Amino acid sequence: MAIISSPLDFRNAAKARLPRFLFDYADGGAGSEMTLRANVDDLARLGLKQRVLRDVSEIDLTAELFGRTRPLPLALGPIGIGGMFRRRGEVQAARAASRVGIPFTMSTVGLCSLSEVRRATPGPLWFQLYVIRDRAFMADLIAIAKEQGAETLVFTVDMPVPGSRYRDAHAGMAGPNAPLRRMIQAMGKPGWAWDVGMYGRPHALGNLTPVLGKASGMNDYMGWLGANFDPSIAWKDIAWIRAAWDGPLIIKGILDPDDARAAVDAGADGIVVSNHGGRQLDGASSTARALPAIAEAVKGRLTLLADSGIRSGLDVVRMLALGAEGVLLGRAWLYALAAEGEAGVTKLLDLIEREMRVAMALTGVRNLGEIDGSILTDRP
Repeated sequence: MAIISSPLDFRNAAKARLPRFLFDYADGGAGSEMTLRANVDDLARLGLKQRVLRDVSEIDLTAELFGRTRPLPLALGPIGIGGMFRRRGEVQAARAASRVGIPFTMSTVGLCSLSEVRRATPGPLWFQLYVIRDRAFMADLIAIAKEQGAETLVFTVDMPVPGSRYRDAHAGMAGPNAPLRRMIQAMGKPGWAWDVGMYGRPHALGNLTPVLGKASGMNDYMGWLGANFDPSIAWKDIAWIRAAWDGPLIIKGILDPDDARAAVDAGADGIVVSNHGGRQLDGASSTARALPAIAEAVKGRLTLLADSGIRSGLDVVRMLALGAEGVLLGRAWLYALAAEGEAGVTKLLDLIEREMRVAMALTGVRNLGEIDGSILTDRP
């Protein structure tokens, strides 16, 4: 059994357990994966300024996000088909998040439905909405999110078309004979095949079943994304979403200060500075490089969140120092889920909290409000 002593250990454990098509789907990015690597590398290059004799006996990690106090400045970000990584994976991850008291963000294209996740946990739930051609169905999803008690709507805007994810074709997630290749790979991972392949059914996109019916399974997943995302979406279209949703609205996928200002003008309550984990435009700026200018442009006018490249508690502190008020975890929680299920996600969040406490104590800050660019030895 693999020893998990740091957040980074979950990746290797996940790779050992998952069929290749799933691991590469989680692990990969667009094109030659330059932006994917830059997300991690640019954060890691940010040095932290160690200070001493600052009385750090009391460390406070609580954060105010959208009118609610959270014990950590974190949310689990939306990930498609999370239920393929462990049996009913979105449910397990949501329970882990609820135990800690942070939000779980349900993806439009999760395996579990919003209602299934809500039945499993009363914890804080956010819902992520994609740009879909069928506006009536988008309106239905917003209505369901309200009915299920979702607190916040996360509207992803950086995917009018899917990115060029070449690794998926090589691994069997897409491309020639993909179903057969996935089946062969699954036979080589009996633990996963038993847990998810056999007992994790139905393998359908739970939130899309009302419109796709039986044609909402894994074989249709990649094709559905390409056929149903809407490249005609524009800022003017945000108005009807704002009218349909009366709770906090977050626009996810901002990398440019002008777009951040437009989000303020559109009535957004928050934005996520994000490049979709390097899965869309290869060569786009890393989040760490984009964040400072966006913070300078709009911080204080809405809630500023960030994702992409965050793998540890140190990375969370670095993002806060660059101007974020909170972060969304993506791959980090998916690796933990694949490796050890709900217990793995719980362990990951505990490790991140401990790393944050150490980083804050050794940089001489006692609460999140004291974390700023002064604790960095350099900036992007």
